[in-house]
Amino acid sequence: MKKRGIALSLMLFMALPVTSKSITLEDQPMHRRVSSVFNAIEQNSDIDPKALQLALQGYSNLKRQGLIRHEGLITLIDFNKPSDQKRLYIIDINSGTVLHAALVAHGRGSGDVLATSFSNKPGSNKSSLGFYLTENTYTGNNGYSLVLKGLDQGINDRAETRSIVIHGADYVSEDYIRQNGRLGRSLGCPALSMDQCQELIDLIKDGTCLFIYHKGEDYASRSVVLNPELALGGGKRQNPA
Repeated sequence: MKKRGIALSLMLFMALPVTSKSITLEDQPMHRRVSSVFNAIEQNSDIDPKALQLALQGYSNLKRQGLIRHEGLITLIDFNKPSDQKRLYIIDINSGTVLHAALVAHGRGSGDVLATSFSNKPGSNKSSLGFYLTENTYTGNNGYSLVLKGLDQGINDRAETRSIVIHGADYVSEDYIRQNGRLGRSLGCPALSMDQCQELIDLIKDGTCLFIYHKGEDYASRSVVLNPELALGGGKRQNPA
């Protein structure tokens, strides 16, 4: 059943893109890679096919707009999963392989074991969904950190104002889970383990695509990355949440 479900998801993705625009010839090389990426799901069956579908569609749109400076990688964070599970995946689109699966914390305002609430507002201490572009690194109060630029208007475009970055934290570890039943929580940042932080940041820094997903939000219809026409005034106005 699992393989049939994956195959069906692949067929639906190829036939029904998220946006209303038709697939162009320049999109085809990207879509030919989709089958390889879905094969990676068979080896890593905890990746949600819907999350991957949206990640690939958004990546394709951003690539077509020339916004991705470092092509070939997608970082997918699935906040539909509880924090005691690995839910960050770094995917090599060219080879169709998952390079890393890692623990990642959500914001303390978003929930306890599960993240259930998301916001773009400063001071909310909540995680924000949507597509990001990774930027430069720096060393600050949380050590080695990676700046994130939110690309979805009204959903995560205040990320830089809110100082939402990827950084390491001592509350992200298997030991912490054993002692507390879940990871600790950040002030809204996707925090990684101290052991993996530098390696993963160095892999995805300087212009790669990052996508934070949760199926409980009506995200896909509001995203200007998945629906570029919204950014041109053709859709409903985004309200900061």
